[in-house]
Amino acid sequence: MDLRTEISEFLRTRRARITPERAGLGTGGGRRVPGLRREEVAVLASISVDWYVRIERGNLTGVSDEVLHALAAALQLDDAEAAHLHDLARAARSSTRRSDARATRPALRPGLRTIIDSMQGLPAWARNHRFEIIATNSLAQALYSDLLQSRIADGNNARFTFLDPLARDFYVDWEQTANDVVAVLRGYVGANPADRRLSNLVGELATRSDDFSRRWAVYDVKYHRTGCKVLRHRVVGDLDLGFEALALPDSTTLSLFVYYPADEPTRERLQLLESWAATEARDGNWPHPVQPPGRASWNPAWPDPRGSDL
Repeated sequence: MDLRTEISEFLRTRRARITPERAGLGTGGGRRVPGLRREEVAVLASISVDWYVRIERGNLTGVSDEVLHALAAALQLDDAEAAHLHDLARAARSSTRRSDARATRPALRPGLRTIIDSMQGLPAWARNHRFEIIATNSLAQALYSDLLQSRIADGNNARFTFLDPLARDFYVDWEQTANDVVAVLRGYVGANPADRRLSNLVGELATRSDDFSRRWAVYDVKYHRTGCKVLRHRVVGDLDLGFEALALPDSTTLSLFVYYPADEPTRERLQLLESWAATEARDGNWPHPVQPPGRASWNPAWPDPRGSDL
């Protein structure tokens, strides 16, 4: 990631989306460019025009948190965008490249694995900031069977979304899913600038997917904490699911996701899916056998959960 370009383009795209009317500056007629002018952002943030121009050229070195807060308010950034701006500023202030310590996390605790498997009737799974699925319970393994068996994805939901054609059937609203993946991934990149594997993932997707590249150039950032999505499973059909993403208090890179049925037909289909998975496992047809309660289901292709590279 070129940090100066990242800062410059992020601020420029945020400025371009704010109309003068939205900023309370009048009609703003006769403009050659969309959005606010640089001098208008400077006025709204109570800083000099020269200073803002320097900042938008990618120089956040020496910019205080107070100025960052003022810029976030002037550009009407939401929580995820404001956090991203602060992450970029921290990276700019650092005189040396961050160590890989932030990219390396302790092993997934046995207690968390037990919790994941204990959620019977609800798909539950954990992933890291690189969109690598780390653990699943049996129902989540059945739900995401196409992803987990995909040689293209290799256990990575971002790769699955953009590189495996099956994803466009699995995610009923693929366009929204793709937008979300890119926006969440950009936030992770800003928070983990020294993570080479994460940067390499972005480079791989940008090289291999025009759909990814086009979205990456928009510079959107968002959190992925709660919401709804419709998944189309090849065995049981469409599943209308709500989800909650739970951040772990001792990790900045791991998240636990739990899905729940949004309607009665989905509840019944989840029960059918659970029954199908159990039958497949009993008959020896399941590619990665569902583990008994008390053990999370692990794909042999994933990084060893007992190691530290999560």
